[in-house]
Amino acid sequence: MAPTSWGRAKAAERRGDEGVSKQEIREKIWDYMEAQNIADFPRPVHHRIPNFKGSYEACQKIRELEAYSRMQEVKVDPDKPLEGVRLMVLQGRKTLLVPTPRLRTGLFNKIVPPPGATKEILRKCATSQGIKNYSVPIGLDSRVQVDLVVVGSVAVSEKGWRVGKGEGYADMEYAMMVSMGAVREETPVITIVHDCQVVDIPEELLGDHDLTVDYILTPTRLIVTGCTRPKPQGILWFMISDEMMERIPILKNLHFREKQAGKDVTLQNEHLAHVKTSHQQAPLQKTGHIASHMPSDSTHSAHWDDEHRTSKTESSGVTTVYVGNIPLDARVSDMKRTLREHGAVPLRLNWQGSQGRAFLDYKDQATAKGVVSSLKGLTFGGKTLWVNLAKKQKNK
Repeated sequence: MAPTSWGRAKAAERRGDEGVSKQEIREKIWDYMEAQNIADFPRPVHHRIPNFKGSYEACQKIRELEAYSRMQEVKVDPDKPLEGVRLMVLQGRKTLLVPTPRLRTGLFNKIVPPPGATKEILRKCATSQGIKNYSVPIGLDSRVQVDLVVVGSVAVSEKGWRVGKGEGYADMEYAMMVSMGAVREETPVITIVHDCQVVDIPEELLGDHDLTVDYILTPTRLIVTGCTRPKPQGILWFMISDEMMERIPILKNLHFREKQAGKDVTLQNEHLAHVKTSHQQAPLQKTGHIASHMPSDSTHSAHWDDEHRTSKTESSGVTTVYVGNIPLDARVSDMKRTLREHGAVPLRLNWQGSQGRAFLDYKDQATAKGVVSSLKGLTFGGKTLWVNLAKKQKNK
């Protein structure tokens, strides 16, 4: 099954400052789990949220969370390694919500065991087949208030930064829950993985749509991440294609509701068309576009340091975006053209081609963050660009 547009945006071959991509992290984890026989049914684990030996023991650690006993509505993904958590939720007579497969028919299904269900029946209800046989759909108008979100991961860092299998459904599901008011900012997010899946993940690989986690459960550890990176604040409509709207009907309903509420719900195709038209009509030298005094291809550096960029941001609102991994033989004129094509024309471009980098100034942080989201994963001169807010501006 091909990834969603949302998934393609997050799963593209981006690279952080360490030169690693999300897909490379996935492949290393999958290969290692198979080679070391850590993987469990279904195998091979490639292109899946991998099941692993010891997953049931890892799931049991959810009881160590002080607030778990008070939680009543728990959303758990349908992945195999999370089966133990689904069973515990049912045994604890809590409400178990599971996302519908690929969001085709809605967002949630509620698992409803038959009256007087035995332990064996509850075990069946917790399996993928049981989810199909014992579930009822939950409509958007249902007053769902999720107390805990449990997601699968391919890799996760101790800082709470997560890498899924690359299709983007867990991130989309969370964004939808925000849109329908089903989660609050303080709603905890947990992932359950093998110890070998806890690895370093460069922050440069993350986008605004990427879901982070608060707790990591492994067969041997309960990790409190203390993650302060904001979780998705809702659906980023400019990343949603017309094809996604057709394939995921619930998006149409949410789109209509947010439009009625006066929110910006411009879809991907319309957004790109508007950007293209606006840049065809506006001359480059006008304010907000690449300045006419841009450095030539032979210019190496304007010698801006992080301290200068930060003080400028604090005083004028201008925010700088760092672009790295630029081929050393690239031309600034090619970079200008690429930025125009992607609707990312800056107030000023500081070209440092001899060092494989550039710095782009934008009028405010919101504009800069939008540029970071749109350029991440972009291939330029045969290389995947590293794109992020310049240092000392990320936490502003």
